[in-house]
Amino acid sequence: MSKISIIIPVYYNADTLMLLYEDMKNKILHKLDEYELVFVDDGSGDNSYEIMTAIRELDANVKLVKLSRNFGEHAAILAGLSQCTGDCAVTKQADLQEDSELILEMYESWKKGNKVVLAVRSDRDEGRLQKFFANLYYLIVRKLIVKNMPLGGFDCYLLDRQVIKVLEMLDEKNSALTLQVLWVGFKTDKIYFHRKAREIGESRWTLSKKIKLVLDSMMSFSYFPIRFMSGVGVVFFIISILWSIEVLIERLVLGVSVQGWTTLMLLLLFSSGIIMLMLGILGEYIWRALDAARNRPPFLIDEIREKREEEKREEEKK
Repeated sequence: MSKISIIIPVYYNADTLMLLYEDMKNKILHKLDEYELVFVDDGSGDNSYEIMTAIRELDANVKLVKLSRNFGEHAAILAGLSQCTGDCAVTKQADLQEDSELILEMYESWKKGNKVVLAVRSDRDEGRLQKFFANLYYLIVRKLIVKNMPLGGFDCYLLDRQVIKVLEMLDEKNSALTLQVLWVGFKTDKIYFHRKAREIGESRWTLSKKIKLVLDSMMSFSYFPIRFMSGVGVVFFIISILWSIEVLIERLVLGVSVQGWTTLMLLLLFSSGIIMLMLGILGEYIWRALDAARNRPPFLIDEIREKREEEKREEEKK
């Protein structure tokens, strides 16, 4: 008999948590061999933890992990993976935008021997602008970072215990956990689903977090920024050589001073802007190297709550 852990990162999800548990209880939990629900409170400022505690009183298979502050969704999932005890673990969003039955499909795929199962979005009920930027991000990832990123992207995935150990061993900060899942390899399957629109609550996936995800993805998994800097440097070096030859010819052959103060100033300003951009890219790499050198953990656990084995056995008797 195999055990599956369901990792649920929680951040201001007080209005959906009980609905999420009831949905999973009615649709999938009774169909699983053995399960464990791991709720990870990622520094929520509402009463999410109180509701998580109430759910824990209803189900002996619920474990609560409370982080000391908000570390981000990927760190919260990693914290849940570090505390889960299942033979495999699947991530589940708390916003009710994915059908719970998706977990059953992924679980069955794992039983067939797949060590990584991705829940890929075939479509999504979102606005055109939101779809455009999401698809643009995944296009950038496929072209410049990880070639095997699915077209629709994914947030939820199932991992075998062997894969979980590898991710814990990586212990990377300022990275994208989804890209780490693709990077590790292993036998992978894809399950496609239609992502529903969010009907309850408000998304905390802000623009600044999206920009950080793009930067983390680029800096952690791609040489493109460095190659871009090298390419621009080569282009400007060639331009400077050609410009110097032109200036020298006009001075020696034609005997006139070079005209074009405006052009020269535009070139100077443009070159200064390029230099500042390059310094900014280098600064991103240096900051990430410094952050890694500090050896600070990607998350800090404040509290872990789970029922004792005696309590579990008493509830099973009932």
